[in-house]
Amino acid sequence: MKRRALARTLPAFLVALSVMGAGAPSSAQDDGPAAKATTTAVGPQYDTTHVYVTPGAVDAFVTSWQATFGGTHTAKVVTTVTPTPSQTESELVLSPVGTLSVFDFKTPVPYPFGAERTGWLMTDLDEGVRQARKSGANVVVAPFDDPIGRDAVVQFPGGVNAQLYWHTKAPSYAPLETVPDNRVYLTPDSVAEFLRSYLRFTGGRIVSDQRAADGGEIGLPQETYRRIAVRSPYGNTVVSVTDGHLPYPFGRETTGYAVSDLTATLRKAEAAGAKVLSGPYTAKGRSSAVVSFPGGYVAELHQDGDR
Repeated sequence: MKRRALARTLPAFLVALSVMGAGAPSSAQDDGPAAKATTTAVGPQYDTTHVYVTPGAVDAFVTSWQATFGGTHTAKVVTTVTPTPSQTESELVLSPVGTLSVFDFKTPVPYPFGAERTGWLMTDLDEGVRQARKSGANVVVAPFDDPIGRDAVVQFPGGVNAQLYWHTKAPSYAPLETVPDNRVYLTPDSVAEFLRSYLRFTGGRIVSDQRAADGGEIGLPQETYRRIAVRSPYGNTVVSVTDGHLPYPFGRETTGYAVSDLTATLRKAEAAGAKVLSGPYTAKGRSSAVVSFPGGYVAELHQDGDR
């Protein structure tokens, strides 16, 4: 990727079945402004990262996550969360840094489930699907009923999948202390089309567009890459534009979590069975690390800095 390439050529499933019942804008010409559309978003505490753990690891993951960040979780349920036959243990984790839907499938996971990074609560699922199509996203799983509501899966340009969901009885979760980042990795070929679609659907805006961000943030010290930050009613998104020459584990983390003390948080995570895969790395006052939790879930953790 080197400065030669990036600095010259680079121009952001269902919530686990709950037993609760319940910056300046970019000046980039090719990205275009966010469309002024009415969003069906409810709030970032209802936007859940989807975590598919290795078989039998759901309890270890939840225990480790809560020991690191605090929060609560629902009781496990064994259910079907796909439109075709399947079975999974499902659990909702409510933490101050983000909400997670955790799945431990007991059967093979039906395609294309497992590829969706997040679930977004809709005020109106059908309207959400219409808006997704209008924005240029594809509906890859048509709306279907589940035991507590309805769901669909959409795909934005660049291959970014998200689940849309609606509950018959509206859930009620406490606001987050910090809003996590949906971390998207794209190529220069796909980023403009992705942003046009994503900003239109989410009602978001670009709050920063760094054309030569420090590559050490994604495991490439001495290099640069393009880093775009988006804010929307669905939460935060960070788009990393690269040539795909990424060292492990970068690109495997779908969500980044803001913490007040990264060193202390990493210490707690390791004591709770997590492993630091990369970092900490500090650039321009922002420190970050990538951590693998029991069950194989990989997350980015960060503190402060210009975001």
